Amino acid sequence: MSTELDAQAVADFLLSQPDFFVQHDELLQQLSIPHECGHSLSLLQYQTQRLRLRNAELTQQMQHMLEVARDNERLFEQTRRLVLDLLDADSFEALVGALDDHLRHVFHVPFTSLILLSDAPLAVGRSASQAHIEAALGDILFREGTLCGVLREPELAFLFGPESPSIGSAAVIAFHGDQLQGLLAVGSPDPNHYRSNFGTLFLRNIADILSRTLPALVKSATAHA
Repeated sequence: MSTELDAQAVADFLLSQPDFFVQHDELLQQLSIPHECGHSLSLLQYQTQRLRLRNAELTQQMQHMLEVARDNERLFEQTRRLVLDLLDADSFEALVGALDDHLRHVFHVPFTSLILLSDAPLAVGRSASQAHIEAALGDILFREGTLCGVLREPELAFLFGPESPSIGSAAVIAFHGDQLQGLLAVGSPDPNHYRSNFGTLFLRNIADILSRTLPALVKSATAHA
């Protein structure tokens, strides 16, 4: 009967005896592990090196988590200020101005577009008929999600007008309010900025605010035109 042990048997034994090296600590100084630099390390040196590397990895992960937390806190505060300014707007012009100012100068979105759905031209703002929007963008008005990515030239021209040649990618979301619908679009010169998996919760929140605040402001502006 062979008395040789294979590597797995040794590993299984050590796993079943976690205090083995505590009882035989003299072995720790005798065992060595080849190092990639060419020389050998004792088991204690090897464990110390592994612990240092693991500690460095954990420190790096912690720093990343803190950076993400700071970014989220900053984004939350910026979003809160935008929402309050939109809710405080007492006219359609003030709302559009607040939205454009925040997107461009706070969130650093270089291209923005707000289009309201109307069969007849409105007294204020930019508008388009449902037929015109469908001809340019398909069924975007009836989508629940956000259209993201590299859009075709006619789509960009409809959304952003003269600025469209400078846009590499865009995100478009529809909003539905009381007797008023519309589109909010943001663009970037980077073709990879607004990808298909782009997080759209921020745009969805803005669209929800617009759907609640715009109808009364547009109605008031039209009545006084």
